[in-house]
Amino acid sequence: MPDALNRRPHLMTVAEFYDWPGDGTGRTFELVDGELRPMSPGSPTHGKIQMRLGALILNQLAAASSLCQVVCAPGIITARHAHINMRVPDLGVTCTPDAPGDRALPDPVVLIEILSPSNAADTWDNVWAYTTISSVREIVVVHSTAVLAEVLRRGADSGWPTETDKIEADGTLSLQSIGFACPLRDVYKQTHLG
Repeated sequence: MPDALNRRPHLMTVAEFYDWPGDGTGRTFELVDGELRPMSPGSPTHGKIQMRLGALILNQLAAASSLCQVVCAPGIITARHAHINMRVPDLGVTCTPDAPGDRALPDPVVLIEILSPSNAADTWDNVWAYTTISSVREIVVVHSTAVLAEVLRRGADSGWPTETDKIEADGTLSLQSIGFACPLRDVYKQTHLG
């Protein structure tokens, strides 16, 4: 009889994750390689940055009559091990209309993470997982402890750079794939960093 301690635990699939009622604590989770990863609530600064950037993107998309939509904390299915991965970025943008029954964001074009010191390793793990999604053109990591953003853009050869483009406090955050641009400082207004 095999030792129960040496057996690998059952990996949850995305389909099982959809139907899972949660652990009863009210915590939120994402599914990473078949395992549940708890997501801690963000700081007030994190939340303000998330809402402000989401609103800035929403307003510019609406003013341009764009078909693209920004979504807060969408479920994202990565291309690698798609059946056991549903990551949850802070913001996502898609230009594909949603369909009845969609539970994950269809064809994300831009994915945005707000970087907190307590979950930096998990955030960067998600960022590199997002590069496997063929529809994604840009990935942004916005820092929550300094006025700084890091951007990854898919190249003309469909490859990804190994280094991020750093946008400093006086720079402009530009998302070429959706025609968005704003002074980076605008993202931090109403925070202690603004």
